[in-house]
Amino acid sequence: MKRVGVIGGGQLAWMMAAGARKLGIQLLVQTPNPTDPAVAIASATVFAPVDDATATAKLASQCDVITFENEFVDLPALSQIAAARFYPTLDSLKPLLDKLDQRQFLQRIGVPTPRFLAVEGEDGEFRHTVLQFGLPAVLKARRHGYDGQGTFILQHPESDLPKAAPNQWLLEEFIPFECELAVMAARSIDGEVVIYPTVETQQEQQVCRRVYVTAFAPAITAQVEAIARRILDALNYVGVIGIEFFLDRDGNVLVNELAPRTHNSGHYSLDACVTSQFEQQLRAVCGLSLGSPQLISAGAVMVNLLGYETSSRDYAEKRQRLSQFPQAHVYWYGKTSRPGRKLGHVTVLLNDNQDRMEAEAIAQAIEQHWYGSPQVG
Repeated sequence: MKRVGVIGGGQLAWMMAAGARKLGIQLLVQTPNPTDPAVAIASATVFAPVDDATATAKLASQCDVITFENEFVDLPALSQIAAARFYPTLDSLKPLLDKLDQRQFLQRIGVPTPRFLAVEGEDGEFRHTVLQFGLPAVLKARRHGYDGQGTFILQHPESDLPKAAPNQWLLEEFIPFECELAVMAARSIDGEVVIYPTVETQQEQQVCRRVYVTAFAPAITAQVEAIARRILDALNYVGVIGIEFFLDRDGNVLVNELAPRTHNSGHYSLDACVTSQFEQQLRAVCGLSLGSPQLISAGAVMVNLLGYETSSRDYAEKRQRLSQFPQAHVYWYGKTSRPGRKLGHVTVLLNDNQDRMEAEAIAQAIEQHWYGSPQVG
């Protein structure tokens, strides 16, 4: 039986459980808190921060291979663990963890991105640099930003700037996009590549709220898939990667960000695809043949259930109501609620006669049930 170590114990590791059971794989996790979701499904847990390389060495001694649930790791320290086998490899992660490195990598391989600039100089030059670059613009933390944290949209010369040192930030042009797209892709040890359907994501306050799995024009899908293959092959990547895009008003796609792991935009695959992104990750890192990414329904809509209060409630009544939607699959991560935190998600499979407008109506109804009556649950 293969033993796979996962650095990180959140919901992404937790959702690997079904794939691991199917493939006969044992999961071990490294995570700091006993209440983290993946602790409940792990064969063993090393309780430590995800960037604790000493703890990762302990994890490696119990595993055949180690993979990642998040990118908040210490690559130089991990490179000193001689006996460990990591997938994705540390070399393939190196250009991805810092957003400036990521942008420069994409530029080198000819992948279109928004115009960008590394912010440098003293604190007093910060605003001057931003104004010289041009507004509106987007300021992103180079490391550790996610779910809107570390991202600022600068609209006006007087916009507040973050307090952190300028060299911790990346400045990008603001793209007046038509919509935001995403795709999950996977590459095996042998170089086999599979690509999941292109989806539309909808964000609010830079946090994903909804994912629509409906058909796109072939020209758009072709651009997305060609970029995904170029990235995977250039990195000699092994595992699953999430790629987020902007679709501009001229029908061109530009890469927004890369996530070297399973990703929120691929959660629909648990129920809507032959092989989920989580099973695919395990297949790739264990040297197995990749599974089919094909849809088993006409489409799907996935809605994140975000916290709207600070609470330890489990909202059982609300979740029961959501489970009664036709072809609905409800996932609850078992986390303490706080505003904006991802607590779970709902995926609804679509029939052939359900179009995009109906998918939007389903998403709206789910959100009304979840957010509309905070006193219930």
